[in-house]
Amino acid sequence: MPSLIVLAGPSGVGKGSVVAALRALDPSVWVSVSWATRARRPAEVDGVDYVFVDEQTFAAEAARGGFLESAEYAGHHKGTPRRAVQEHLAAGRPVLLEIDVQGARQVRASDPDALLVFLAPPSRAELEARLRGRGTDDDEVIARRLAIADVEMAAAGEFDAVLVNDDVEAAARRLLALVRGAEV
Repeated sequence: MPSLIVLAGPSGVGKGSVVAALRALDPSVWVSVSWATRARRPAEVDGVDYVFVDEQTFAAEAARGGFLESAEYAGHHKGTPRRAVQEHLAAGRPVLLEIDVQGARQVRASDPDALLVFLAPPSRAELEARLRGRGTDDDEVIARRLAIADVEMAAAGEFDAVLVNDDVEAAARRLLALVRGAEV
């Protein structure tokens, strides 16, 4: 069974929803909480969805080598705290990282045994509808997220597995099978 699993995909694909459904199926999978410098969305909880920090705090942690991976996305920084991941892996617990493609590449470079899973939307039109449905971004931000998504979706072949999020529960069950070491 792989111990470090990376779930990546474009903004709006439903990574958070799939991870929440996976945790409901198997709470033993530990999901890392990334740090982020962007503003908290109304439904998000600090320390649960992300640890929200300012740019200076993030930069100081990065300078200490405190991130397993980090990336700039849409003008903000995100990073996975290294120590927490290492502690859970050392305890023998499967660890799931919900990150972007840049971060997945960094994890692959430092841990070739990590299982990289790409979560894809059913279509680009559906991805755009999901981004607009959030109601949190203006047209300019959505256009920037879609441009990034196009590049990320072209990188799906770099991953060990690709799951299409056409149904959250089904995608979560397929992801859990991968976490448990089964072929999907």
